[in-house]
Amino acid sequence: MLVEDDKQIHEMVSNHLKKEGFRITSAFDGEEAMKLFSGEVFDLVILDLMLPSSNGLDILQDIRKDSLLPILIMSAKDSDLDKALGLGFGADDYIGKPFSLIEMTARVKAALRRSTQYSQSNPDNHDQVVKVSNLEINLNNFSVLKNGEEMNLTAKEFQILRLLATNPNQVFTKGQLFESVWRETYYGDDNVINVHIRRLRGKIEDDPSSPKHIKTIWGIGYKMEINP
Repeated sequence: MLVEDDKQIHEMVSNHLKKEGFRITSAFDGEEAMKLFSGEVFDLVILDLMLPSSNGLDILQDIRKDSLLPILIMSAKDSDLDKALGLGFGADDYIGKPFSLIEMTARVKAALRRSTQYSQSNPDNHDQVVKVSNLEINLNNFSVLKNGEEMNLTAKEFQILRLLATNPNQVFTKGQLFESVWRETYYGDDNVINVHIRRLRGKIEDDPSSPKHIKTIWGIGYKMEINP
């Protein structure tokens, strides 16, 4: 689903992606987008931040209440703050206007590829659950329980938690985390990792300011601490 109110940009992106073999459903404002989302199943959403009648971040949060599908933010608001805000609310990627259609297509394909990789489960390994203190992480259905209550994690938050929990006490640099989860080359942008770690801690830690699960190893990265 492509959510963009600028009809010229909408047509340009839609036509290009159709030529690349994608099927596009169009929405020109937030209300229309949510109506479509409630009635159809999508593989990916391209979402403009500046929309009439609804803020793009509100749409992002509404979608994240029910779905982990990839969301690519597309906006002229290209500051580091806006990137952090968008990614912190659950977006998987961000592209600033003006942008190259080649880059747009590459980001769409990469997001879909990552989503497909993580949605494929081994039928011989049902209900693989990793337990860490009061957390139960189901590796097959991508759910996380904290004290028996389901946590609403984004796709990226789950992937980070999964990586750390399945490699207990192993320290991962920010670069290793980024390349393992995003499947892209890391160029030193710590902001994306920091935002996702902060949001993840806010959901799984009793006291995010003094985390007991995801520990910071200063100057290096993070680890999931599991004591014998």
